[in-house]
Amino acid sequence: MSLKRLSLLASVSILATILAGCVTAPSQPPVATQAPAPVIAPTTQKGETLRPVNFSALPGWDKDDQRESWPAFLASCEVLIKKADWKEPCSIARDVNATDLQAVRLFFVSFFVPNQVFNADGSDTGLVTGYYEPLLRGARKRGGVYQTPIYRTPDDMLTIDLASVYPELKGMRLRGRIQGNKVVAYYPRADLAKAGALSGKELLWVDDPIEAFFLQVQGSGRVALADGGSVVRLAYADQNGYPYKSIGRYLVDRGELTLDQASAQGIKAWYAAHPERQQELLNANPSFVFFKEESISDPRKGPKGALGVPLTPQRSIAVDTLFIPLGAPVYLSTTQPNNPAVLQRLMMAQDTGGAIKNAVRADYFWGFGAEAGEKAGKMKQRGTMWVLLPKLPANTAMVK
Repeated sequence: MSLKRLSLLASVSILATILAGCVTAPSQPPVATQAPAPVIAPTTQKGETLRPVNFSALPGWDKDDQRESWPAFLASCEVLIKKADWKEPCSIARDVNATDLQAVRLFFVSFFVPNQVFNADGSDTGLVTGYYEPLLRGARKRGGVYQTPIYRTPDDMLTIDLASVYPELKGMRLRGRIQGNKVVAYYPRADLAKAGALSGKELLWVDDPIEAFFLQVQGSGRVALADGGSVVRLAYADQNGYPYKSIGRYLVDRGELTLDQASAQGIKAWYAAHPERQQELLNANPSFVFFKEESISDPRKGPKGALGVPLTPQRSIAVDTLFIPLGAPVYLSTTQPNNPAVLQRLMMAQDTGGAIKNAVRADYFWGFGAEAGEKAGKMKQRGTMWVLLPKLPANTAMVK
C-alpha cells in the first residue's frame, strides 16, 4: 500500500472519529473550522478558470447552514461515487451526522478545496438567474380552454452523438432528420407546425400558450389535470437542436421593453397586450423542448436535472459543464432577486441549461409554485462562485 494511501486512510479514520463524537453541537467549534489548512493561491492568469483558495475566502461560509445542502450533496454522491476522485468523500459522507452543523461543515473543510471560478477574461463575476417548476392547467384531450399542446419527442428526429466520432466532443450531440439521402438540421420552432412534424405527438393540452412557452424555458413543470385533482410532472425529454434565444432580449433590442422590464412578468404582460404579435415573439426563439410525463412521488422534491437526480429547492443550480463538474458543490455569493440583500450558500451543480454558458454563470433553482416563479422571474443578479473539488489523497489530512 502506498504512503499516500496510508495517509488518506489515517485521515479518514481520524475524521470519522471526530464526526462520530459530534452528536450534539460542541460549545466551541472544532479547531478545523477555525483555521483551514493553507492553500497556495497563485496569481490568476488570463484564461485561468479555477484558483484554489482557503475556506476563509468564501464570504458568509460560517453563516450558511450547510445542513440544508446535505440532502442535495448526498444525491450528487449517488452519481459521483462511481468516479475515483469522489469515492472516498462520498463514502465517508454516509456516516456524517446530518443534523449536526459542525459535523457537516467539518466534512467539507476536511475533504474539499474551494476553487474560485474565473471567466476567460480574468473577471470573477457573472450572471445569476433563476428558474423554477411552474404549475399549469391542462387536460388529456383537447377541448374548451385547453387548446395549446405540449409535445412528446417526434419519431423522425435523430440524435447524433459526436463523441462516437470525435472523443474530444464528449457530451455534445446534434439533432437532425433525414431528407433524401442526407441528414439535415431538424425544424426550428417556426417550421415545426408547418412541417406537420408534431402531429400525433400531443402529450397534454394546456390553457395558456405563453405559459406553455415558459414551461419550455424552465425545462419541466407540473400540470393540474381537469379530472378532479390529479397532478402530473412534465419532465424534459429532448430538444430540437437549436440554441436558446431570449425573447426578452428580442423585445429589448426592438425597443419594446427596457432591460429592467424584461423579466418573465414583463414579457408576459407584453404578450397579453399584443395578441397580433404573439407568434412572432415565440418564434424569436428557434429552440423547442419536448417532454415526457412522470409521476410525482414526493411533492417536496424538484424534477430530475441533468445529473439524473431530483433538484433541491434553493440548493441546486444549473451550470456550464465545460467549466464546472456536474454534481460538484458550488459556493455561490450573490444577492436576492431584484434586491441588494445578500444570498450566500452552498449549492450543488445538478443541472444544465441552453442559456447557461460561461464559467461564472449559474441558474438558481427556486422550487415549485407561484412564489418560486415570482423570485425566479426577477432574478438577474451578479455573483461569484467557488467550486469545491476533492482533495488529492496526499493532501487529505485533518487541518490544524
